[in-house]
Amino acid sequence: MSSAPSLPFNVPLGLWLGLSNRPATSGATFEVEDPATGRVIARVADADSPDWNAALDAAVTAQQQWAAVTPRRRSEILTAVFAALSERAEQFATVMTLEMGKPLAEARGEVAYGAEYFRWFAEEAVRIPGRHGLSPTGLGRMTVTRTPVGPVLAITPWNFPLAMAARKIAPALAAGCPVLVKPAAETPLTMLLFGEVLAEVFGRYDAPDGLVSIIPTTRAAELSTELMSDPRLRKVTFTGSTPVGRQLVRQSADGLLRTSMELGGNAPFVVAEDADLDKAVDGAIFAKMRNGGEACTAANRILVHRSVVEDFTSRLVERMSSYRTGHGLQEGSTLGPIITAAQRNRIARLVDSAVQAGATVVTGGHAVDGPGYFFEPTVLTDVPPGQDILTQEIFGPVITVTPFDTLAEGVRLANNTEFGLAAYGFSESVEGASFLAQNLRAGMIGINRAAISDPAAPFGGIGQSGFGREGGVEGIEEYLDIKYLATP
Repeated sequence: MSSAPSLPFNVPLGLWLGLSNRPATSGATFEVEDPATGRVIARVADADSPDWNAALDAAVTAQQQWAAVTPRRRSEILTAVFAALSERAEQFATVMTLEMGKPLAEARGEVAYGAEYFRWFAEEAVRIPGRHGLSPTGLGRMTVTRTPVGPVLAITPWNFPLAMAARKIAPALAAGCPVLVKPAAETPLTMLLFGEVLAEVFGRYDAPDGLVSIIPTTRAAELSTELMSDPRLRKVTFTGSTPVGRQLVRQSADGLLRTSMELGGNAPFVVAEDADLDKAVDGAIFAKMRNGGEACTAANRILVHRSVVEDFTSRLVERMSSYRTGHGLQEGSTLGPIITAAQRNRIARLVDSAVQAGATVVTGGHAVDGPGYFFEPTVLTDVPPGQDILTQEIFGPVITVTPFDTLAEGVRLANNTEFGLAAYGFSESVEGASFLAQNLRAGMIGINRAAISDPAAPFGGIGQSGFGREGGVEGIEEYLDIKYLATP
């Protein structure tokens, strides 16, 4: 399938069945929009049952071959993927900006971040743990090894279309597992371009055909239901909303599939009385406005000691007001669009509801007239407790500021959420930093630091933010089964 004229270079628009890019069996396609303009930029293959079943057939065949490949060889192939992806970074960044909307500079950062997962897990492929020793009873020896779980279904989100897929594909391949990737329907182009990279590298290294298939579709529920009912599929990894994650976990039960769920978040950002306000404001801006707020780790709720809340809020508003909305490819644009009109309208309803209940809009507060789906950088104060904007994931450039009187109260407010993905705390004293570190409840906590994502660290949450970890030495364990061998 040829590229649409509105794309600046050729992007494969068919699904990837292993090394082959081809139309959907039905011939169906669906449209991909540029959210900064609302214009259709491509029409991609809309996979159906015959396509994803063919992908699973190919993965099952590839499984035995790939599991037999030496760890060193798998490491070399993953390193080659890292290099090939890095070489084409500008193409990937451009495609990502066009289909997702983030500014080009941020898209370049995502390419570098996503590529690092292939380099990291290339190194982990040769360090899969095991142990051997005498039983304490002296009656025999114990050998513990790890084996690949088998074919993996990876369902990835639209907000980080490369990085979120990379941190699933890379550890699965390192562990010896083939992968079926279902990219978000809003942003399939980045993964389809990545399929071209994989086909080139896998072909050069004679890797098994069917090792990675990429299956764009508007029938996500049908795909997951059908594939998860097939006993040959052995693992599901998902990044997305908590309601969808719950449904996938329920579907996994009959087959007792291994599951990893990286779900929603509602991260608090606690500023103690003794915090360095320059650092804290810088941190709040990064934790909130990275990806335009469309991140599960985004700081939605800023909680500030009452003695410094006025100064902090003034500085925060100045920084938020400096953002310039526009197309991510335009020079000077620092805030891209919301992914869809529906999501922009949802954000507007959250803000409007809070204002009607008594919240104060200090800056922003409105959707921006089209074309495209933009929302003003917004700061709200005086938000009454219990408002949806305090309890739901915002996924946009909107932030609330709430004062507290003691650090214990600030932590209590921070932990008043069903989610537990990320939390942030700023304090210049050993006692304050230690209190925040020990008492904030989340899978990932940044103390005097807002940049917490790192391929070498375990990424994941607790509570309604899911379970399982991606990245770090822990990430590859999600794709391995433990085998115990007893010998004389």
